[in-house]
Amino acid sequence: MSSSVNKIYLKDYTPPSFAVDSVHLNIKLFEDHATVDSVLNMSRQHQGDLVLFGQNMSLTAISINDQPLQPSEYQLDDTQLVIANAPDTAVVKISVRHQPQKNTELEGLYIAGEGDDVMFVTQCEPEGFRKITYYPDRPDVLSVFTTRLEADKKFPTLLANGDLIESGEVAEDSSRHYAVWHDTSKKPSYLFACVFADLAVLEDRYTTIEDREVKLEIYAKAHDIDKCHVAMQALKDSMQWDEENYGRAYDLDRYMIVAVSQFNMGAMENKGLNIFNTSCVLSSPETTTDARSFSVKSIIAHEYFHNWTGNRVTCRDWFQLCLKEGLTVFRDQSFSADHQSPAVQRIDDVSMLRAHQFSEDAGPLAHPPRPSSFVEINNFYTSTVYEKGAEVVRMLANTLGEKYRQGTDTYFERYDGQAVTVEDWLSALSAQGKSVEHFIDWYTQPGTPEVSGHQNYQYDEQTQLGKLTVSLSQKTRQVEGYDAPKALPIPINAAVFDKRTGAIIAERLLMLDEDSQQFVFDNLATVGGAEPVLSLLRDFSAPVQMRFEHSDEDLAFLLAHETNGFNQWQSAQALVNQILLNQKDPAIYLEAVKKAFLSLAQTDAMLAARILDIPAERELATAVNTNYKPEQMKQKWQGLKQQLADILKAQWTQIYKQLPITQYQDTPEARGQRALRNVVLDMALTAGINEAHDWARAQYDNARCMTERLGALSAMVNHQHPDKAEMLADFYQRFNQEALVMDLWFSVQASDDNASVAEVAGLIERKDFDWGTPNRIRAVVGSFAAQPTKLWTPQGVQLYISVVRKLDETNPVLASRLLQALSRWYTLAEPMREQAKQQLQQLSSQIKSKNVTESLQTLLKAG
Repeated sequence: MSSSVNKIYLKDYTPPSFAVDSVHLNIKLFEDHATVDSVLNMSRQHQGDLVLFGQNMSLTAISINDQPLQPSEYQLDDTQLVIANAPDTAVVKISVRHQPQKNTELEGLYIAGEGDDVMFVTQCEPEGFRKITYYPDRPDVLSVFTTRLEADKKFPTLLANGDLIESGEVAEDSSRHYAVWHDTSKKPSYLFACVFADLAVLEDRYTTIEDREVKLEIYAKAHDIDKCHVAMQALKDSMQWDEENYGRAYDLDRYMIVAVSQFNMGAMENKGLNIFNTSCVLSSPETTTDARSFSVKSIIAHEYFHNWTGNRVTCRDWFQLCLKEGLTVFRDQSFSADHQSPAVQRIDDVSMLRAHQFSEDAGPLAHPPRPSSFVEINNFYTSTVYEKGAEVVRMLANTLGEKYRQGTDTYFERYDGQAVTVEDWLSALSAQGKSVEHFIDWYTQPGTPEVSGHQNYQYDEQTQLGKLTVSLSQKTRQVEGYDAPKALPIPINAAVFDKRTGAIIAERLLMLDEDSQQFVFDNLATVGGAEPVLSLLRDFSAPVQMRFEHSDEDLAFLLAHETNGFNQWQSAQALVNQILLNQKDPAIYLEAVKKAFLSLAQTDAMLAARILDIPAERELATAVNTNYKPEQMKQKWQGLKQQLADILKAQWTQIYKQLPITQYQDTPEARGQRALRNVVLDMALTAGINEAHDWARAQYDNARCMTERLGALSAMVNHQHPDKAEMLADFYQRFNQEALVMDLWFSVQASDDNASVAEVAGLIERKDFDWGTPNRIRAVVGSFAAQPTKLWTPQGVQLYISVVRKLDETNPVLASRLLQALSRWYTLAEPMREQAKQQLQQLSSQIKSKNVTESLQTLLKAG
């Protein structure tokens, strides 16, 4: 690993010297190589050389205005082609040759699958297009693309962005055919896509509010096409939702989705031709859990919403990545909340934020949603950019209220067809008369703010009215390399509850934008003058750590009386954290959560299934900055779960029997029933109810869907059911031809509390562990990383690093992302801390990619 890496800085941004008015591509795929001929119609915008980026290809010809260039007339190295003194108007013709058949990095034009299932697809975000041909591959260069694809007829599916304008047989060779696609929308090169494959297609249509009839097509392998109906309905629901909530209609005549197994991302919003990971588009009750099926709907929505927030209005540079991703994540979260329990959706969003983004903010990988520098932009496709970016948009929407929609309308009208910045976004939102431009600090400052506070209540016996003074303060840790943190504008949704009646007597949005402030609720009428209970950060109105001085009794009160489902759950979480991190007595929590659970089990099964949540060990570990002992934390976690299971032991049998397996339905209510059944089964086994072993076997055998079957299998695996081995073998026999289901089979075993590091290594050594498929790698290695007691051992770190080292050679993007899971190594207790450090230092001499190099250097700075 090199001792230093070249950084790119936001402050050094300069606009491109040349625009590309139009580009014509001719991509020909052959048995062992591909050729790409491009014609770029370019015009000067600013002074400077004509710079074209390119990697991993051979230049075979280049001309300007039909005059061939000699090698002395341009500079060519491993990353770019530079032409000095280019004319102000230039038609640049370039021919290149490369080998997508040997491209394992899943960027550019690459091979996916093998044997009869082989296909060739593209991934161009952020900088993959430069691996296809030489081009000014940057997001602020927008052009109109016309693309001709040519290949052997064994690849009957030839797709690119836009509309199909011509296709046929190649005149000189009847074994080959071609297709020509034209995209009328100006787009940056990162949105380019093409596909050479043999795929089936599911077709449908949608008529927009502008009376445009859009042809909808989802492409997948023939044996998977019956699993595309959920995605198709989600696409139509997304199109309607965006029209109703943002006034945005689709602008082309065709919308295509292609399902690909070998894909690093979840999905990609290429204009009019989305490339999707199969795990994010294929769904059926028999093969897909409810959680994954709902995720399919959310991701379909996310990529569709990008058509306006990312494609029609795109990023000026990659430092603005949070602009398109944060806004689009907020939009897909809002869509999802409208299609299931809003409280559970918010719980899911915040749980992910706390487990991943808060962990990022708490360690050496901390960075703001808009970083000021990077070495490898792929390393900034992070929870901070996506999830924290979405939370910033949520704060803006809450702060603006009804003016938020007016602001987004202004944003689209003002910047349609342009590449813009976060400042442009805030400017458009502020055009409605309420400025939110001071929220820029949320985009530029790293770290999770910690909000502390307490309340003071004064009651006037004469007027029988009370005055509640709420004192709040904020602080954010200093992150190395960044300026001292500022006070941020933090919107805090608050409600005041009467302690005697449980009713809300006041509600307000508090804007904490100074280091310390006081907020007063006057003229409160409380029964008997009792001090009211304050609920703060309702619906998690800001991405902060809240340290309010609530008593355990007040948290128990909120658990019982909160009308906001998220805050009801959050009250339980606050009590759990007190127990696990501060050694508080669990008695109040256990009684309160028992009462809340039994009530919710009758009225809201989905929320009931979540009210028993205990924060993941990874989330809990973010609160421990030194002397972290995973085994000790695990014992506390398991101890509390055991107490929770025991206090409801008398009820588990009755509740489980009230949740019989019935005909499958895909409704929020049915999904809630299935989620609750799985939770009750797990807790009954934890409580030692012998009959629960029979329930697990019966649920597995009688399952009507994957949620029921996998829930039973997971329970049997984690609780050492006597039929565990038999059921794992049965599951394998049933589903070994279904790649995504086999990912579940691998994941269940890698997640097993009782599995050893050696057993996880055994999963990696299996013949059906596919190093070329990120889904399979994440199923095992990602599940393993979520088990701190196994990961943070000498053998665990050694196994994990060996995976990173191998992937550094073949898929450095994935390798770097996996490595980041080790970012909190420096908080470990000795001797594991030093052992982890030594293994990371040894890795530094064994890697080559700048992706892994940048992440590793950042990790090692912490120690």
